[in-house]
Amino acid sequence: MEKMRHMHTDNKNNNNNTNKLSWWQLALFGIGCTIGTGFFLGSSIAIQKSGYVVIFIFLLAAIATLFVYEALAQMTAANPAKGSFRNYVREAYGRWAGFGVGWLYWSSEMLILGSSLTAIGIFTQFWFPSLPLWLLTAIYSLLALLVVILGSKGINQTENICAIVKIAAVFLFIAIAGIAFIKGTHGIKPIQDSAAHWVGSGWTGAWKGLLYAFYAFSGIEVMGFMAIHLRHPGQAPKAGRLMLLTITVLYVTAISLALLFITKENMTPDKSPLLLSLGIMRLPILVHMMNGVLIIAGFSILVASLYGVSTMLVALAEGGDAPPWLADRKGKKQLPLYALSVNTIGLCISIVLALVMPSRIFEHLTTAGGLVLLYTWLLIVASYLKQLRPGISGQLKSWIAILLILAAATGTLLEKTGRPGLWTSLLIVMVIILITLWMKHKSARQEPA
Repeated sequence: MEKMRHMHTDNKNNNNNTNKLSWWQLALFGIGCTIGTGFFLGSSIAIQKSGYVVIFIFLLAAIATLFVYEALAQMTAANPAKGSFRNYVREAYGRWAGFGVGWLYWSSEMLILGSSLTAIGIFTQFWFPSLPLWLLTAIYSLLALLVVILGSKGINQTENICAIVKIAAVFLFIAIAGIAFIKGTHGIKPIQDSAAHWVGSGWTGAWKGLLYAFYAFSGIEVMGFMAIHLRHPGQAPKAGRLMLLTITVLYVTAISLALLFITKENMTPDKSPLLLSLGIMRLPILVHMMNGVLIIAGFSILVASLYGVSTMLVALAEGGDAPPWLADRKGKKQLPLYALSVNTIGLCISIVLALVMPSRIFEHLTTAGGLVLLYTWLLIVASYLKQLRPGISGQLKSWIAILLILAAATGTLLEKTGRPGLWTSLLIVMVIILITLWMKHKSARQEPA
């Protein structure tokens, strides 16, 4: 998930900053922090499982994402709270529900952080295939930690620049693939040579691939955090609609063009469909340029996510939902070193996983991270239904989103490669539930009779 996670926790000057963003600026921010490795590499899993039906499931994922975001945006408009969905879940179902969803979201972000780290390593192996994935993930982890510790003030500017680079890269690919489709390139005949290879995936393939289409849209919850900075919070739904429309057009157009060149035999979860199709077009210079863009953009997201997920851990500690020592800041830059240390353990786990099972690690981390994030989305919709009690239209949209999310989750049961991620996500949920119940019981015992 590819975004500035730290933005939502800038709480001290909240009253002075809530009226600075226009709705289109929020939309642009959402576009920049959504396009990332979930699309550049994660879409390869959706394509492999779904074939041409991937276009349809991307549209379904976009619709469900829009409905979830509208639910969050309407709650934000009614009550612009700095904690966003953590506050809304807490208000709807009690303090311990807020505790649980906070840690659920943190868990999903740690898994997504590992997925992004692995993706950057895979992109780097395109140039250095002999280097093991675990070594590359270790190098990028150290570099990301150094950047956060030494230059945290520049993260915002870096993310904005890289957002423009990512958008420009997708537009460039669309232009090149479109020209190649119309005029041909080096004797390649796109439709005749590849279309027949993608027939036959069927609706079962669509069911399997739906989760990975959702994963490419992860980021709406960050827009929810940022929506309190709008001049008019009631314009948050409009910003989300523009953002999702733009993202959907870019995704569907790019994937549709890529599928005209890629054969099913070529497509694997560790290959970007954009790089693969440029290679088939025999445009090596553009392949290397695009690969460099993906590495730079992915690393910027890794740095921002690491800083942000650490800041979120601080927010949990400040809210009484984590050990208080995690909120301590050290040094002249007031960095959350304890929180960074805890999250570094998560990075180390990703490195170990890359060493133990390098062939499937990206798919497993993506599956688990995507599922845990979707569980958070379910709680957002459930809070919306209880808090605002919408009319028939709002209820219908909410239940469509819920059914599509459940379809995405259950689709992982259909094949062996998806099940480890599903069991991991359910194990995380069970652990958080047990900890929540234990904390609730402990709190009840400490309260005076």
